[in-house]
Amino acid sequence: MKKVVLAAALMAASSLALGQDLSNGADNFYRSEQVSLEKVSFTNQYQMKVVGNLYLPKDRKPGVKYPAIVVGHPMGAAKEQSSNLYAQKLAEQGFVTLAIDLSYWGESQGEPRHLVAPEIYTDDFSAAVDYLSTQSFVDGTRIGGLGICGSGSFVISAAKIDPRIQAVATVSMYDMGAAARNGLNRSQSLVQRKAMIAAATQQRLAEFTGAEAQYVPGTVNELDADTPQIQREFFDFYRTPRGAYAAAGEQPEHTTQPLFSSLVKFLNFYPFNDIETIAPRPMLFISGDQAHSREFSEDAYRRAGEPKELYWVKDAGHVDLYDRTRLIPFDKLTGFFQKHLAAK
Repeated sequence: MKKVVLAAALMAASSLALGQDLSNGADNFYRSEQVSLEKVSFTNQYQMKVVGNLYLPKDRKPGVKYPAIVVGHPMGAAKEQSSNLYAQKLAEQGFVTLAIDLSYWGESQGEPRHLVAPEIYTDDFSAAVDYLSTQSFVDGTRIGGLGICGSGSFVISAAKIDPRIQAVATVSMYDMGAAARNGLNRSQSLVQRKAMIAAATQQRLAEFTGAEAQYVPGTVNELDADTPQIQREFFDFYRTPRGAYAAAGEQPEHTTQPLFSSLVKFLNFYPFNDIETIAPRPMLFISGDQAHSREFSEDAYRRAGEPKELYWVKDAGHVDLYDRTRLIPFDKLTGFFQKHLAAK
C-alpha cells in the first residue's frame, strides 16, 4: 500500500513539474537497509492521535536501553518529507528515532486539516517523549529532540517546559512566530500585519457561517516569470518528484498549505522567549550559510544559554538541508547526540 501511495504521489507531482534538482545527493525518499521501521501512534495531551515512524537499529541487542531522538518535519510538510531521512541516518548510528507527523498534518489527527496550532505542535514533541519513555528498549533519561525548519521552533518551545528533552538540535530553523509577524528580514510592516489579521478574521467568520476554507499558498503550485527565488526553492522540493508526497486523502500540491483563518495563531508564538532557560541542556543550531532563513538560527543562538553551538554548512541554502545528503552534516548531528545522550 505504501508503494502505491508513493507512486501516486510521484505521478501527481510529475504533472505539476517536470524538472527537479537532484544534485548533492538529494535523497528525500532514502530507505536504509540497516534499520527497521514500525508505524506507531500515541495520544498527545489533547487526546489527539499522533502518528510516527519508529526506526530501530537492526543490530540492537535485547535488553539494552538505547538513547532516542524525536524528529519533527518542516512546517506544513509530513514525516515523509525530510524527517524520515534524518531519522534513518541517525538510527544507523545506534539511536532509536521517531519521526512524527504534527497534529493536523500527515497521518496525525486534527480537524480542520492544516490548522495552525503551535501549542499543540509543541505538545506533540512531549507526547512523543511520553511514548518513547514507555518503551522497554529506550533509556528515558537519554532522549533528544531534532526539529527541521518550523519544527525547530516547536522543539525549542517543547524543551523549555519539558526537561526530559536532554539535547536539542535544529536544522534550517524557522521561528514561525517571527516569520508570521515580521516576514523574512523584517520585510512586513505593522500595517501589512494588521491587514493580514483583518483578512484572516473575516475569513474565520465566513467559515463559521459555512464558507469554504481557504489555504495560504506556502508553496506555489505553478511557476511564472515573477515567482520569487525563495518560492522556487520550495517548489523544487514540494512540487516535484524530489520531495512531493501525498498524505492520506490528500494530493501533493496540498503540502505546505496552512489554513489561512488560523495563521494568526503564529502571531502569538514566541518560541525564543526564555530560550536561555533550557540551559544547561545543550543546543545545536545548523543552517546553510546561504539560507534565506539564517536569521532565525542566529537569533536563537544569540539568546540561548551555554552550552550552545551555531554550525554553518558552506554553500548550502535552506531547502538544501532537507535532503541533500552530501551537504547535510550527519556526522555533526551524530557527534552532538552521542556526546549529550551518553549513558551517565
